[in-house]
Amino acid sequence: MNVKASTQYKREHKADYGKEKIEILYEDKDIVIINKPTGMLSVPYPGSKARTALSVLEKIYRSKGAYSQNHRPYIVHRLDRDTSGVMMFALNESVQKKVMAEWHTMVTERLYHAVAENPRDKSKQLAESGTIDEPLAQNAYHVGYVPQEEDDHAKTVKAITHYKIIERGKTHTLFELSLDTGKKNQIRAHLASKGYPLAGDENYRAKTDPFHRLALHARTLAFKHPVTGTLMRFESPESKEWLEYVKKGDLHPATAIWNDKSSPYNKRHPQGDGEKKAAQNAGRIPKKVSSKMDFISRGKMLSK
Repeated sequence: MNVKASTQYKREHKADYGKEKIEILYEDKDIVIINKPTGMLSVPYPGSKARTALSVLEKIYRSKGAYSQNHRPYIVHRLDRDTSGVMMFALNESVQKKVMAEWHTMVTERLYHAVAENPRDKSKQLAESGTIDEPLAQNAYHVGYVPQEEDDHAKTVKAITHYKIIERGKTHTLFELSLDTGKKNQIRAHLASKGYPLAGDENYRAKTDPFHRLALHARTLAFKHPVTGTLMRFESPESKEWLEYVKKGDLHPATAIWNDKSSPYNKRHPQGDGEKKAAQNAGRIPKKVSSKMDFISRGKMLSK
């Protein structure tokens, strides 16, 4: 089974790969707030046996003897696997239903910070603040993207991202972002569509990986408590290294491991005769065509 180059790189260089720990910021009988690390799924997906924030929380409550059918973690929202930051879980089913039904009125502030590569064309730089409201589609790999005008067959959903530039550096920009809609890959796809792929983002053709992770962090979550109505606010700052890096500028950017043509991760593994025949019959994009397409475009073609 082929493994993504970035995944293989993390396995070899990420000290806590597969053993990431969560930090509990707050808990009462109804909710628990955590700081999720990068590299950890929020919840499992079908067929996956990977550790998730949900499973780790369940293990913590079992170890404390506080786990029961009436008191256990329930998911109310998600963060992408490689996105770190503040997350809320309900601790009983009735609170879960209430939070999910009232999420958009209950949550008063939800801020993300991200480091993105600057567009090559300086004339296309974003203003100091603004809104990106292009609808999103998903390719065959379930990666969100902003479809072009000629891609009128794509099924889209409404997506609105508000942004503010905290620091504009020579090579990268530090953004603060908030969402009116919480669609899959929304921030990553919206910024990439404007020429600002997030640092460390393989899916959106980032060229740099300064922090050896996706540079996206859910920094702030403020909300009215679903039971008491008390206004609560939790903040977990990203590493100070992010701002320092943007201010300094990456004067000698290293090619991300998945973009380095000389990297052993990009060399094709020899296939046996059976594998070759399987590939020929799998409906894959011809190699000559695929080699000229990016990840998003290949997914769009396969989804047709």
